[in-house]
Order: sequence, then structure tokens, then C-alpha cells
Amino acid sequence: MVPEKILAFIREGSKFIVAGHKEPDGDCIGGQLALVSALRRMGKEAIPCSAGHFKRPEIKSRERLFTSAPTEQDRAGARVIIIDCSSADRTGDLEPFLTGLPTAIIDHHDNAVSPELLDSGLCFLNPKAPSATFMVFRVIKALGLELLREEAELLFFGLCTDTGFFRHLGEGSAEAFETAADLVRAGANPKIAFATMHGGKSFDSRKLMGFLLLRAESFFGGKLILSCEEYEDTCRFGLEGRDSDSLYQLFQSIAGVEAIVIIRQEAPDNCTVGFRSRDSVDVGRIAASFGGGGHKNAAGLSIAGTIEELKPRIVQSFEGIL
Repeated sequence: MVPEKILAFIREGSKFIVAGHKEPDGDCIGGQLALVSALRRMGKEAIPCSAGHFKRPEIKSRERLFTSAPTEQDRAGARVIIIDCSSADRTGDLEPFLTGLPTAIIDHHDNAVSPELLDSGLCFLNPKAPSATFMVFRVIKALGLELLREEAELLFFGLCTDTGFFRHLGEGSAEAFETAADLVRAGANPKIAFATMHGGKSFDSRKLMGFLLLRAESFFGGKLILSCEEYEDTCRFGLEGRDSDSLYQLFQSIAGVEAIVIIRQEAPDNCTVGFRSRDSVDVGRIAASFGGGGHKNAAGLSIAGTIEELKPRIVQSFEGIL
């Protein structure tokens, strides 16, 4: 159920900054833009904000709809709704613009929330929800609005993004499919959503995937697969050359694999690390031990260091599990 305080927070406000986490994905921006549309239909001013970067090709075209630096005029009298993360610090460079404004949270990650926000009751949190868009859909319905087709398309795309087009869902996920059916009835097109997620890849993205496949290493009898993107790759192919979802799918198809790690040298002194797993391994906990976060089966982090320094530490973190 959507907390009544969240609904009152929305009904009573006249201006909203709708924020999401840095390096957004389809679930984050889908939830933001659908909620912005609903708020505007209620006669409210709504400003979608993101610090970026919009690395993923399937959301690149939406970047122009967001502002990364709300003005003082934008902030005046505004309330903040943060989607798909549980604290302002996860919004990256957007955080200073949100500080001091009344804030509500809509999130499905199992991350810590400040005691002040918890006490305020302005948190709609459900770690068992399949996506943030799944939760935004409930907020829009609880506000008494019927979905527009564009809103349904955004919400369906976000749901598909976070569930890997439903392949990550198991038993007990009937409500996710019921939500998908509601969104399709409202105008979402599964064929278009799938093509947006998996089509239009660049030639460079296929080349980069080949390099990462060649560098893949197997640990613990094949239970862990780890690969690395060197800094030279990042410089050569750019962020647009990445296709993480397809790469994870390829590794997950290997018999016996329980967990996958991709280390990327984003800068000479900093790496990002992506984790995926099957049900037996909680990579969210492992990511959290390095200062990151995420879900049981999908998590990530940004950390100072080089691939050579981080690889043995990350492999060791799986030792007690695998």
C-alpha cells in the first residue's frame, strides 16, 4: 500500500523536483518521467532532474528531458521526490540542489534510509518490488489517475529493464505480471520495449564485448566468472560502447555459474564494478562491503583503485560463499 503521507505530500505540494540516482537506468528514468507526467496532469509544476551520465543507449534519447542543475527559481517552494534510491547522496552531483528541501522517497532497494526520513513517514519502500516503476504505478493509481499511453510505456519499459524482460522473476511474481498486463492494456507495447532494450547496438559495442569475453576468468570451479574492461577500452570505445546486459546474459548461460563480476577502469585511479548472481549468492551484500549497493542478484559500486589492485580483493570476497 502507498503510505497516506506520501499521497498527502504530493496532493499538498505545488512544485516538485523529481530526482533519480546518478548513472540512471531505464527503471529510474521511466519512473521519474511517468511521475512527472502525472504530477503535471494534476496541475503541479514538476521538474525531472538527473546528474547523469546517460551511459545506456536505450535511454540516451531521454537525456534532453532532464536538468542536472535546478536553478534557485526551480528550488523555491519545491518539494523533492527521489525515485529508485533511498538517499540524496546517491543522486551524485544533484545532491547539493536537493539539500534542505522537503523530501519523499520511492525505492525498491534494500538500502539504509536516514532516521529523519523514516520518522517523517515519507518513504514508500519495498525491497520485494521488482522495480521502482512498479511502485510509481501504484502511486499514480492511488492518486486516482488513469494512465496515459506514454506513462504506461515508460513504466513498462522500466519494469522490463529491472526484471531483464521478466527473466529474473521467479515464483511469487504474479503481481509483477498483473502489473505488466495493466500497462499493456493502457497502451504499452512489449515488442517496442524489447526492441528499445536490445536493438540499435553499435558495432563498437560488439567489439568491446568480444574483448571482455576473451578476458573472462573462471574461479571456484566455474562458479564465479570475472572479466575486466581496461582504461584503454574505455578511451577507445567510450561509455556508449557498453552493453552490460547482453554480456551478463552470455556469462549466465554458462553451466555452473553462480556469480559474475565485471570490473571497469573508468579512470586511471578509479573503477566501477558490476555484480550479477543467481539466487544462491547475495551480491548486494558483497557490493555493500566495498561501499556499493543494490539487490541480491544485481549490484554495483564505484571505488578508488586499479583492476590489478581490486581483482584479488573481489575474488576473495566470494571465497566464503563459493
